[in-house]
Amino acid sequence: MGEDEIEKLLKRGEGWLSQHPEKELIVSRYLKKQRSLTREALERLAEDTPAEEEAQEFQRDVEEERVERPLNLNEQRMGTVLSVLRGCGAKKVLDLGCGEGKLLRLLLTDGQFEQILGMDVSWRSIEIASDRLKLNQMGEKQRARLELVQGSLMYRDKRLQGFDAAAVIEVIEHLDQHRLAAFERVLFEFARPRHVVVTTPNVEYNSLFPTLPAGKLRHRDHRFEWTRDEFRRWAERVSAEHGYTLHFQPVGPIDETLGAPTQMAIFSRAGEQA
Repeated sequence: MGEDEIEKLLKRGEGWLSQHPEKELIVSRYLKKQRSLTREALERLAEDTPAEEEAQEFQRDVEEERVERPLNLNEQRMGTVLSVLRGCGAKKVLDLGCGEGKLLRLLLTDGQFEQILGMDVSWRSIEIASDRLKLNQMGEKQRARLELVQGSLMYRDKRLQGFDAAAVIEVIEHLDQHRLAAFERVLFEFARPRHVVVTTPNVEYNSLFPTLPAGKLRHRDHRFEWTRDEFRRWAERVSAEHGYTLHFQPVGPIDETLGAPTQMAIFSRAGEQA
C-alpha cells in the first residue's frame, strides 16, 4: 500500500468522491486505514478548484447577475424565501446550495432561526461564505447557530435530517434532469423537512430581459430552464409521491402573458401549514 494507490483511488473517484458525504470513510477503508495516506488523499480531494476553472465559474455568475440586476431579482428571491421561512415558523433551517451565503446572512439576522446549516458542493463557495459571514469573528452564541458543510444533493446525508425547513434557491436547474430523481429522494424522502422552498427560473420570461440573447439560458451552467407548466408538473408529482401539500408563488414583476421571472414552489408535509 503506497502512494500509487492514492492515484488509483482519485482516478476511480473522479467526478463523485470529493462530493460524497462519506468520503472520509471510503478513503480510509480503501487505503487500509493508513493515516498518512488517508490524510494525503483527503487533502488532495479538498484542493481548491483550479484558478482557470474558478475564474470561468465567477464569470458565469457575473453574467447571470447582469441579466437579472435591473429587476433586483436576487434580492427579491432572498426576501421572499426569508418571508416564507418566517411564516411557517421554522427554527431549524437548511440552505442547500448555499453558495456564498446570501440567504445565510439574512437568516443570521433573525433570532427566530436557532439552527442553520448551509451546504454547497463547492469547497470554494463554502470558504467564501465563511469569509463574508466573518465566522472567525462571530461571538460564541451566534457561531453556534451556524454550520457550513461541503456535500452533494445526490447522496443521502444524515447531516440533513431533523430540520424544520429547507431552502433550495436556484439550484435544481444546475442538475442534469436525469439526476433529479436522486435529489428528490435525498431531500423529500430521507431528509424530509416539514417545509421545502424551491425556486427556479421561468424560461418563458427570458424574452423580456434586454441583455439576454434570444434562445439563451440565464447561466451557462444551467442544464435546463422550465416553463411554468413544466415546473408545476414536476412539483405536483414530487408532492404526491412524498406526501407533501403544495403552494406556488411568483417572485418578481409579473407579466400578464409570461408570468414572473422566478417560480417558487412551497412544499409542506401533510398536516403542516406553509
